[in-house]
Amino acid sequence: MSNTTAGKSGESAATGPNTSAGAIRSNMLKAERVEYILNKLQSTYPEPPVPLDHTDPYTLLVAVLLSAQCTDERVNQITPALWALANNPFDMAKQSVEDIKAIIRPCGLSPQKSKAISVLSQMLVEKYDGEIPCSMEKLEELPGVGHKTASVVMSQVFDVPAFAVDTHIHRLAQRWGLTNGKNVTQTEKDLKRLFPKEAWNKLHLQIIYWGREFCSARSCHGLVCEICSTCYPARKHPKKVHKP
Repeated sequence: MSNTTAGKSGESAATGPNTSAGAIRSNMLKAERVEYILNKLQSTYPEPPVPLDHTDPYTLLVAVLLSAQCTDERVNQITPALWALANNPFDMAKQSVEDIKAIIRPCGLSPQKSKAISVLSQMLVEKYDGEIPCSMEKLEELPGVGHKTASVVMSQVFDVPAFAVDTHIHRLAQRWGLTNGKNVTQTEKDLKRLFPKEAWNKLHLQIIYWGREFCSARSCHGLVCEICSTCYPARKHPKKVHKP
């Protein structure tokens, strides 16, 4: 999702480890970390927007599909030309795979993604009268739509509680001591167990925005941002920080 920062609520947004972290012990119990993280993310990003540009459920579905192994910023640069070609499943189903591929090539994996967009559009027309099905199982039957993509659509389109976990959220959950899962599947289960269901849909976006703004893979290392410096279990602190 894009690098645009979601709106913050006044001066409560975290800017680093020294704002309030010093007053709280770094080796919190997990329940304390969960409550602290939930409150911090909610106060910093109370209404996080979906960073992929879209106009309806279909364009969101395709945009999320395109975002696999591609930045949201790049997807948002590509989709205007794709929507000019076709912005609904009826019109997209009529386009050639080659024409779709020519437009989405900068997103990477264009042979697979272009075929998936073409076939899923045909399936939506033939099986669902052009509508996006409100079902995880039916969404995951569509070509190119995995569990994470289906979770985004269910949460952001249909407001059904879902926790879309990608590699970025997986990394942050490990860094914050919320999971020791070795894959996104286990991390999703752990996060769903720790956080209230009514918070899942926002949390997916809030964690992504926090990671981009304060806790990137190359600049924090579990030591810099306020959540890490406050909540990171002391026994797991890295012995040294890599300096680029």
